[in-house]
Amino acid sequence: MATSLAYGGAVASSRRLRALITNDDGIDSPGLWALAAGARDAGFDVVVAAPHVDASGVGGSVLSVREDGRTRLQRRELPELAGVPAFAVEGHPAFIVHAAGRGWLDPEPDVVLSGINIGANLGHSVLHSGTIGAALAASLHGWRALAVSLGTPAVTPERPHWESALQVLPDVLDLLLASPDATVLSLNVPDVPVAELRELREARLARFGSVQVRVDHIAGDDADDDADVLHSHAAELATPPEPGTDTALVAAGHPTITELQSVSDRPGLLDGATAARRAS
Repeated sequence: MATSLAYGGAVASSRRLRALITNDDGIDSPGLWALAAGARDAGFDVVVAAPHVDASGVGGSVLSVREDGRTRLQRRELPELAGVPAFAVEGHPAFIVHAAGRGWLDPEPDVVLSGINIGANLGHSVLHSGTIGAALAASLHGWRALAVSLGTPAVTPERPHWESALQVLPDVLDLLLASPDATVLSLNVPDVPVAELRELREARLARFGSVQVRVDHIAGDDADDDADVLHSHAAELATPPEPGTDTALVAAGHPTITELQSVSDRPGLLDGATAARRAS
C-alpha cells in the first residue's frame, strides 16, 4: 500500500547547503524560476544553470554545443531572484550537472533540484526526460537530487499552479535531506489549486506514462520534397492506469513521490547460464 504524508514540514537542515537548480524547459521557464525561489526560501545557497533553449526529451544526454572544447554560457538575471547567480548554458541538463561536478562550480553543489517541469514525468517513460536525466546525473556524483514536475494538460495553461508544487516542496526536501547520499526522488504534483491538493503519496512507476506516443510512417508525396516522414503524436492510454501507480494517483489529485535508481549492474549472468547447462 502506498504511504502518505501531510504537509507542513520545515527545511531547517538545508541551511548553508548549496543547491544547483536546473531543468529541461530552458532558462526562460517560469517553473525554473519558481523552483529556484522555493529553494532559496528554504534556506539553500542557490545557483541556477539551465539550457539556453528548450531541451525536453533529451534524457541523460551530455551533449553540448562545443567549439574547440568550449561550451558557451551567458550570465542571466532572473525575475524576482536578485542576487542569485544564473547561467544559460548551450548544453543539455545532464551535461550541466556533470560540468558542475567536473570543476565548473566551486564550491560544487550539495543537492541538485531539477524542474519545475511543464508536464508530469510518470511511469517508466521517465527514461526520456531531461528533467529526470539531470537528477540521475547528480547521483553519479554522489549528490542527492530531486526532480519536480507539474502535471499540466497537453496544452499548457496560461497560469500553471506552480504554487501547488511549492506547497509540497518543503516536506519533500526534508525527505531528501534525510536520505542517503546519491538518493534521487521524483515529485509529480497535479496542476490544481493548493486547496484541491490531496495528501502526498509514495507511488511506484506505471508501465508507461499518462500519455503514449504513436509514430506513423507517411510516404512522401510533396512535389518539392518526396522524403518519407515519421509523424509523432500523443495518444491517450486505452486502459485505465493501474491502481497505486504514479499515473493513477496524480490523476486522482495526489502529489506523488518515487525514489528512482540510476543504471546498475546485475551480477550472476554466467553463473545462471552455467547452472542451466548443468540442469539440462
